[in-house]
Amino acid sequence: MLRGRPRLPPVSVAPVAALAVALLSSLSRCSLLEPDDPAASALSPYFGTKTRYEDANPGLLRDPEAPRRDPELLQDACTPVQLVALIRHGTRYPTAKQIRRLRQLHGLLQARRGGGAGSASAGGRDLGAALADWPLWYADWMDGQLVDKGRQDMRRLALRLAALFPALFSRENYGRLQLVTSSKHRCVDSGAAFLQGLWQHLHPGLPPPDVADMECGPPRINDKLMRFFDHCEKFLTEVEKNATALYHVEAFKTGPEMQNILKKVATTLQVPVHSLNADLIQVAFFTCSFDLAIKGVKSPWCDVFDIDDAKVLEYLNDLKQYWKRGYGYTINSRSSCTLFQDIFQHLDKAIEQKQRSQPVSSPVILQFGHAETLLPLLALMGYFKDKEPLTAHNYKEQLHRKFRSGHIVPYASNLIFVLYHCKNAKTPKEEFRVQMLLNEKVLPLAHSQETASLYEDLKAHYKDILQNCHSSKECELAKVNNTSDEL
Repeated sequence: MLRGRPRLPPVSVAPVAALAVALLSSLSRCSLLEPDDPAASALSPYFGTKTRYEDANPGLLRDPEAPRRDPELLQDACTPVQLVALIRHGTRYPTAKQIRRLRQLHGLLQARRGGGAGSASAGGRDLGAALADWPLWYADWMDGQLVDKGRQDMRRLALRLAALFPALFSRENYGRLQLVTSSKHRCVDSGAAFLQGLWQHLHPGLPPPDVADMECGPPRINDKLMRFFDHCEKFLTEVEKNATALYHVEAFKTGPEMQNILKKVATTLQVPVHSLNADLIQVAFFTCSFDLAIKGVKSPWCDVFDIDDAKVLEYLNDLKQYWKRGYGYTINSRSSCTLFQDIFQHLDKAIEQKQRSQPVSSPVILQFGHAETLLPLLALMGYFKDKEPLTAHNYKEQLHRKFRSGHIVPYASNLIFVLYHCKNAKTPKEEFRVQMLLNEKVLPLAHSQETASLYEDLKAHYKDILQNCHSSKECELAKVNNTSDEL
């Protein structure tokens, strides 16, 4: 048990059985999530990249469409002239791989009946029986597609940003919006839903037209920008396809923390421990998160785990993100240089147009991608870096780590660059300032902790990335010398 952290009391058989009876007798076989439900609120901060946006931004639970103006945002003498936003897609279905694993686990629970496992109590059946009867409604076709809740995530984000920056998201600028997206359907659909939310803001009460008929046009697909990792040969060879690159992830799966959970879950579900593995345990945990995020329900899968389990499973997920998308390998972040430079090219162009007293041609640039798009970029910029690397062997030392993917890149997460033109500047250099927002909160500069920067100072700080990081060179595999000196 972790010191200073209250552990949930063990679940007794009778309450679990009573819960199962109530669940199974309902029409939809699911209990609506109560806002103050202790189990759901206890586990939801630990779902990693499967975290709901509102759990990373709790104020949205009360009013999801109200803009939340960070008091650190510049105002008065400084006027926003351009906004560049990188946005992760909204809530999605599990991938086909995750669904297959869930089906395997579900089959294991159903098979236990034939072996006589599970004993009925005075109050009803055990948790394993409740899970065996819990509807497995996920199908292979879903495979990571955007869900209705994900579209709602995007529409609401559009409403909040439009209310926060009304001059940029104006009717006059609507036709000048520039949208770029990954080719994945969940990203394309997220961009379309964002446009529908913006239409709702600009034309309240009017149904939005088809995205293809909107003045700004549909999002433009650019995978070299939004899925840069798929186009980086060095990353693909040394990380993505390298069986040893995720050594710490695999080692943690067989380490004491995960093995303790494995034994506990086997006992709880009354299945042989050898029939379970870390991947099945993780998909069970994620199923709790998917049911919550997609349907807003608390499923019995959540009752399998307590907070201490959740922290271990969150760390397992963070280990993967750290070594595959974060600071684990230099190429993870350096492969995102093209995207970083693209952002500053937009900002440069806007400044040049303002200096020539011309209207900014693209006041809003929206780029829809993935957690895998945002994490490398944030690492490139120096954010959320811990003093020691995350490894399979320092779980306890990393309990208070900075790198927590659920706090950084939940569903619908967003990294926003806002360029301001400031009046009464004493020098031309002081005319233009930049702020960054992560998930609608001002993100202090990684190198100074200031909440705003002169644009030229920010460029100077990232000079090496802007001038010397070239994807063609960074992603090039080292040439192997096959010649031999032997006679």
